[in-house]
Amino acid sequence: MTDRREAVRSNAKYLRNVRPIDPTEISEYVAGQPHPAVVRQLLREEAPDLGLIERDDGTFVPVDDEPVSPRREPVRRFPESYATALEDLLADRYGPTWYDGASGDLLRSTIRRFKARYLEGRPVEYDDDVAAGYAIYHLPGYYAAVQYALDDLAERGLLGRDLRVLDVGAGVGGPALGLCDYLPEDSLVEYHAVEPSAAADVLEEVLAETGPNVHATIHRTTAEAFDPDGEYDLVLACNVLSELDDPERVLRSSLEVLAADGSLLAMAPADKHTSIQLRELERAVEGESVDAATDAADADGTGEVTVYSPAVRLWPGETPSDRGWSFDVRPDLATPDFQRRLDEAATDDEHSPGEFVNVDVQFSYSILRLDGRRRIDLDLDASRWAKMADMEQHVTNRIDLVAAKLSHSLSGDERSDRSSDANPLFKISDGSEQVDHYAVVTNETALNRPLLEADYGEVCSFESALALWNDDEGAYNLVVDEETVVDRLG
Repeated sequence: MTDRREAVRSNAKYLRNVRPIDPTEISEYVAGQPHPAVVRQLLREEAPDLGLIERDDGTFVPVDDEPVSPRREPVRRFPESYATALEDLLADRYGPTWYDGASGDLLRSTIRRFKARYLEGRPVEYDDDVAAGYAIYHLPGYYAAVQYALDDLAERGLLGRDLRVLDVGAGVGGPALGLCDYLPEDSLVEYHAVEPSAAADVLEEVLAETGPNVHATIHRTTAEAFDPDGEYDLVLACNVLSELDDPERVLRSSLEVLAADGSLLAMAPADKHTSIQLRELERAVEGESVDAATDAADADGTGEVTVYSPAVRLWPGETPSDRGWSFDVRPDLATPDFQRRLDEAATDDEHSPGEFVNVDVQFSYSILRLDGRRRIDLDLDASRWAKMADMEQHVTNRIDLVAAKLSHSLSGDERSDRSSDANPLFKISDGSEQVDHYAVVTNETALNRPLLEADYGEVCSFESALALWNDDEGAYNLVVDEETVVDRLG
């Protein structure tokens, strides 16, 4: 078999630059003339190493080296193929009416239990029932969230079609499925998942619905015990760091296997604790040298951990020390049938309609790189723009500054601990602040409306904003009124 495999590889290497590789043609050049189906299987197994993708006609061609373009449309629904795979698994485990009767009661009580433990800050143990409930409740939202975060890389041409991916704490597969669907069909993905819990069984089922050019391996071990093989173009650590005993150590070890021009995407739920923890971890590793990639990175960058997005560092040598609670909010998904069925079958007194429907897309994220690249890279003039680190000296004055918009409006938002205010209120940052800064729009005009229209993470300039200290909140407010001009810097 080894000789046959090498013969197939050798022929594929020769033909890849000549014409599409046809398993039937290659079989004629291999000793014993194995059946084309055998050759096709060998080509599939060797495709990641050979850089080949399989086409619909059964031939293989080299993967394109063009970067992936960003997806501009919102994610509207969880795909039916993945939903069907999940429901098939639920039906196999709990019966065809898994959402009703004793099985439905079990799944609903399981979801209530892990939600309560999460809100209490207690660890969640993933047995078969918890994994199933977690997939029902969280899979769609996580599927959508990762795609919005990937836009930050794609819009700068930093997401390739040929990807070696490590997914640390892959869970039931939301980020993995979102990544696979974000990429064009002619992409090649060598995907390695690290997941020790029963969630890996759900992951295995849904991954089977991805395309033929997704080559998946599930490592059923812990992140701490995993022994990686080589470097990865993209490392995912989504909704897992808050569940680890030593998340900082796992984050550092993940960065050590990141390719010099690769990206690490860490994500967390939008709630206060996990979002702030993500920023603390981001800041803990920022600026550190990563031995595994330093030599390779020195030619193009620093070899040091750099915050690429969405947090900004607009002033050289400055890093923030505010609490860093920042999260994105995107349009709700259509309600998946499996959530609707489980919710509508509930009959207990505790239930309120919609309790088991979770279509919100709200998340915190951090993208780290080793090549010094930042999504927003500006060179500000200190004689022109005020720095947030010096805001104390500007209180009661009108100032000009540049800052990133790092929230949607927080006025009356239950996820914010700011007091309710009828005026639009946004968290802003220039990467130098020691305490929270907010822009509050007290009088909307055509000249300051760009602040309301700016996307999450977008940088804006503010001219003639009034700097005030809010003693009740322990934060600075930049008042945007009829005298203020805001421009989106793009």
